[in-house]
Amino acid sequence: MTPWAAHLPPGMAPADVDLLGAGNLARAWTARWDADGSHPTIHDGQSGWLSAAELEDRTRAVAGRLAVAGLEPGDRILLSAAASVDLVVAHVAALRSGLVVVPTNTAYLEREVAHVVRDARPAAAVVDVDARGRWVEAASGERPMLVLGPSVDLPDGRSPTHLDAADTDDPALIAYTSGTTGSPKGAVLSHGNLLASAEALTVAWRWTAEDRLVLALPLFHLHGLGVGPHGTLVAGASVALRPSFAPDDVFDAVATHDATLFFGVPTMWSRLAASDRAGELARLRLGVSGSAPLAAELHRALADRCGQQLIERYGMTETVMNVSNPYDGERRPGTVGLPLPGVDLRLDGSTDEILVRGPNVFAGYWERPDATAESFDGDWFRTGDVGALDDDGYLRIVGRRKELIISGGFNVYPREVEDVLRAHPSIDDVAVVGVPHPDWGEQVVAVAEGPGGPGDADAVLALAATQLAAYKRPKRIVWVDDLPRNALGKVIKADVARLLRG
Repeated sequence: MTPWAAHLPPGMAPADVDLLGAGNLARAWTARWDADGSHPTIHDGQSGWLSAAELEDRTRAVAGRLAVAGLEPGDRILLSAAASVDLVVAHVAALRSGLVVVPTNTAYLEREVAHVVRDARPAAAVVDVDARGRWVEAASGERPMLVLGPSVDLPDGRSPTHLDAADTDDPALIAYTSGTTGSPKGAVLSHGNLLASAEALTVAWRWTAEDRLVLALPLFHLHGLGVGPHGTLVAGASVALRPSFAPDDVFDAVATHDATLFFGVPTMWSRLAASDRAGELARLRLGVSGSAPLAAELHRALADRCGQQLIERYGMTETVMNVSNPYDGERRPGTVGLPLPGVDLRLDGSTDEILVRGPNVFAGYWERPDATAESFDGDWFRTGDVGALDDDGYLRIVGRRKELIISGGFNVYPREVEDVLRAHPSIDDVAVVGVPHPDWGEQVVAVAEGPGGPGDADAVLALAATQLAAYKRPKRIVWVDDLPRNALGKVIKADVARLLRG
């Protein structure tokens, strides 16, 4: 039996799954638009709903403007703006034109923007903040740089003859890694990579044209962009974009748009569960969590308070989506589930590192052949994550291989320790790191976020003593108001370590 057969709806066989049949995302999308031009596709508070026919017209027009401005297939275009209908139109038009989109974090400051610009060398940029436009121009040096707003206000022109003509293997995105362990690298994702992942999710999550997604995730990240608009348009569904996350806004949007789907990160789900309005989410058909570990306790709390048995899934910048809990089968708390359609997964025999392969997996990093070679074992991509498989094949993420702590010659995986400590009521979230120690090599230290303080340390350590071997237990607990996080709420371990160094 194919490992991912558990994701298929009744009556569908693995042989019926064709992840690359459309050839590229644009052709999958236009087929949906042609079938029902009146169907609502994208909404924001300023533009209202855009129909499929309107989306086709507007993206065709913007593609014509970009062509008249001199952009050609293969040119890079940087996109860094808040989620909006205009931004999605610009993104879709760029992909239809064969341009390579470089989604860039809107929280980046000048040094970080400059790194992306100098590395990717885009021919144009779409930004919504004047300062960011100046940073882009300054970093481009002597190279010509076209800086535009999300509306792409350029003279109209004929739509290019190469519209929707990209091949499956042609690059579509250069998506920069989060940079939690150093300077971000650009993962080059092809049209086929993006299409395969979107098609796999429509199958696994039973995503149809009847669905409406409320999306408060940013569109510079693969969770927001590669799952949200991409999957919505492949499924022929609808998405209501939110400019940022606020619990009441989400509850209001779910009710206003009669939403069936909400995708979020654990910090979002935690705030929703804590609201007096949590029960309003019971109307959703499906809630999905990703981008950071979802505590098993939070999974159960959401089921109790919101009526939502969340699907937790596992993806990466380099692979879009790899693994998901099943829609029809058991959604097992503490695990990220089973390989998605088309994905093969195995654990390295000596390190338990997770290796994946499939049509969703990128071919390499932008102009980084050494980093690319180090990341592959033949056609298997080394994720850098350490995992464990239970008897039913469900995957549990143990931690990052490079975050491994070696204390007294014993291996300590921070994720295992963190999962135990989060169960204590004085801890909302925690990051476990290793700090240098003259006798042990590294000492296990926990940095905790929550209402607790130094007086709670003995109780937390007592909890750890009931569930962890002595060498895994934190030797010190430090309380902070807020753990350092990136834009999607993922804790940045390098910053936690720097915090401890003072």
